[in-house]
Amino acid sequence: MADDSAKSRTALVALIPAGGSIYLIEPEIAPIIPGTVVVRHAQFLQMVATALTEGSGRLEALSLDDSDSEEMLALATLTEPGPFFEHTNRLGDFVGIRSGGQLIAMAGERMAMPGYTEVSAVCTHPDHRGRGYAAGLMRIVGARILARGEQPILHTYASNIGAIALYEALGFRTRRSMMLTELALA
Repeated sequence: MADDSAKSRTALVALIPAGGSIYLIEPEIAPIIPGTVVVRHAQFLQMVATALTEGSGRLEALSLDDSDSEEMLALATLTEPGPFFEHTNRLGDFVGIRSGGQLIAMAGERMAMPGYTEVSAVCTHPDHRGRGYAAGLMRIVGARILARGEQPILHTYASNIGAIALYEALGFRTRRSMMLTELALA
């Protein structure tokens, strides 16, 4: 929210879809907003990179678009990389890897603000993990962001130790701890 005024809170509540929820990422736990219920709180880390480490090997990544959206949603639902909904793929460019015609890994862009773009939806099907797909796709997405003169950022659950180790190996550093609050209509 722009501020903690009653007007901003009312506008935020109006954005919550019936039967759905919204996510707030704030420095601290978001205050209770009348008309909403807290679905969950989680500690997040905000990480940023000024450069990415070099990778070994080359991936055959494909650009993903609306024709891939159902598979993207299914992969994100299976692996739970964070909030990913029906049209999340429209928020930025996404790349992926297919095996046997099936989408098995992806990464893309989500939030953008002046000078920064978020690397998002980094996920690999459980049957295909450990092959460097997440790192390779993150390097592709991150290199595109850096080429535009922006910095790649990302958000990860503080409890996701394996992902944090990968992100640090790629050149990301923790900028700050944040709190995720998921809100639904009361």
